[in-house]
Amino acid sequence: MASRSLRLLLLGYLGVLSYRKVSGISIETDNKNVKAEEFKEAILSCKHKFSKSVSLRIEWKKIQPQGVSFVYYNSEFTGDLRGRAEMMNTGIRIRNVTRRDSGTYRCEISAKSEEGQRLGEATITLTVLVAPTTPVCEVPSSAMTGTVVQLSCKETEGSPPSEYQWYKNGVALLEKTGTGSARAANITYTMNKKSGTLLFNTVTKNDTGEYFCEASNGIGLSQKCSVKRMQVEESSSQKKTNYQSTSEKDFKHTKSFVI
Repeated sequence: MASRSLRLLLLGYLGVLSYRKVSGISIETDNKNVKAEEFKEAILSCKHKFSKSVSLRIEWKKIQPQGVSFVYYNSEFTGDLRGRAEMMNTGIRIRNVTRRDSGTYRCEISAKSEEGQRLGEATITLTVLVAPTTPVCEVPSSAMTGTVVQLSCKETEGSPPSEYQWYKNGVALLEKTGTGSARAANITYTMNKKSGTLLFNTVTKNDTGEYFCEASNGIGLSQKCSVKRMQVEESSSQKKTNYQSTSEKDFKHTKSFVI
């Protein structure tokens, strides 16, 4: 199996070298940037203007950082596409696409003519769209007033990357934009929908509550993490300050009563 793969890879490189010496022909595609949801089908089109009587050689290759490899060669599919793909004239239909199918593909068609061998090619990029998975949320169970607290939410499977929305006690939190309803709400936190963080620069007792996060990218259903409660308690210094304040009020009240 390894020797066969090596042979196909070598043939791919030799093919590229030999094609540089032949004249070009016009090859077109309906869509240079194909997007398909995972586990559905994708069609990579490749069209030419030769008559049916002309003998053609059709090859498809996948261009990757580690090199160029065949996916269709000698009238059969190879590698991961074997058993999942079929030819549509000179194009390809891929069934049950996976995220591993994402990448750049090149259709190469060659034909013999009176002037010699002629070659045309078209390059298509396939992007497989993947729904998000359940995000991992980190919410501290307790925090002290006046401290910096950060909640995080992340999932890594979604393509395109997910955006994140935080909820407190079942209500969606507003973004801190500095205008409109967000400004009127006197928001004391910063929510980053791209990174999934929820940052309290100075957490207060009012921030106590049940939190969860939702990840979505427009593909499939959004996903939520489980609800976690954060309890904010007064720090010892704050308690001492409050105690002193209360004691001073009691003393003034007693002094006033005695007078």
